[in-house]
Amino acid sequence: MINRYTTLKQLGDGTYGSVLLGKSNETGELVAIKRMKRKFYSWDECLNLREVKSLKKLNHANVVKLKEVIRENDYLYFVFEYMKENLYQLMKERNKPFPESVIKNVTFQILQGLSFIHRRYFHRDLKPENILCMGPELVKIADFGLAREIRSQPPYTDYVSTRWYRAPEVLLRSNSYSSPIDIWAVGCIMAELYTLTPLFPGNSEVDEILKICQVLGTLKKLDWPEGFNLAASMNFRFPKCAPTSLRSLIPNASDDAITLMKDMLQWDPEKRPSASQALRYPYFYVGQTLGAPLKHSEQQAQKKISETAADLKPLSLCKPHLDPCELVTTHAKPQTCSQSLHQPIQQIPLPQEDIEKSTLQPVCPSTLTEGQQEPLSLVKRRPPEHCQPVNITEVKACSIKQ
Repeated sequence: MINRYTTLKQLGDGTYGSVLLGKSNETGELVAIKRMKRKFYSWDECLNLREVKSLKKLNHANVVKLKEVIRENDYLYFVFEYMKENLYQLMKERNKPFPESVIKNVTFQILQGLSFIHRRYFHRDLKPENILCMGPELVKIADFGLAREIRSQPPYTDYVSTRWYRAPEVLLRSNSYSSPIDIWAVGCIMAELYTLTPLFPGNSEVDEILKICQVLGTLKKLDWPEGFNLAASMNFRFPKCAPTSLRSLIPNASDDAITLMKDMLQWDPEKRPSASQALRYPYFYVGQTLGAPLKHSEQQAQKKISETAADLKPLSLCKPHLDPCELVTTHAKPQTCSQSLHQPIQQIPLPQEDIEKSTLQPVCPSTLTEGQQEPLSLVKRRPPEHCQPVNITEVKACSIKQ
């Protein structure tokens, strides 16, 4: 991207878009650029996207930062801060289990992010691939394409979240679920961090329920009456299974860890703790400083990333639908590829609502009251850079002489 970014390589490709590694020509900062596959013919379409509506309001140290939204030639681009890898990749690289101190730190930061998100939204697609990280020291929740507002009215879509991390109420087609589905997913992710294998690897929705029953035991009606009613409405009968203790499945977990996972993996969503409540469990009370200093973790990761990026050649994005010279920032003056051909850039600010900065003061989880925002860790940090406004930029179409 001639004016603002140099693209280095493709990071991934999914159903809704592809992601490129980019580098700021001005600062050298690495960014992840997500290009949506569908076209957007108006700004209203862009601003109504759930990912835009949620991320513009979520400024937190454990939520990935959306830096810019750019629309040009009817294509939409999200510019995010760059994170080295996701939690799935981090686990896949391991040939032995993580120390519990590392798992505790990762879980703490995920719950920190969720505690903030759940003030207004629930994520609906938490899984290791959507937890981005700079090694195990710093993790951030990403991909808000399925997020819903807490106050939004049901019915909701039943087919959300990846199957292995899907809560029972979603598997049973409830249309009034809420933030507890994210807590279930955290329980699954936490167990996977200990064993490096999924806890409930079902190959279908029915098999997923079977896998859950094999661990939790067959659901008793008294334990979750609504679940029985949901199953009956589907003509579904729970398989008869004796429970298997989490202790036998996860022998390397402490008693406090088992207690937290058991509570997050309750059949009844109302019996699961909130993210704020989970942060006050004894599991986090051992005096460990949770979360490496942000400056240290980012510097170490960025050093490794920069070494890798230095060997990469710029990636050409010159295709009929994409003119790389037109992707610019709202902080720059309107630039041109060809001074005689480019039309003026239209800049539209993306409003910020209810932005709250993370506290930087040391706080012990045991001293927190209900609704108080917990910090990323129990150590002082420099102010996070991701409390700046997100900018939206529209670049009008132009032709380029060959």
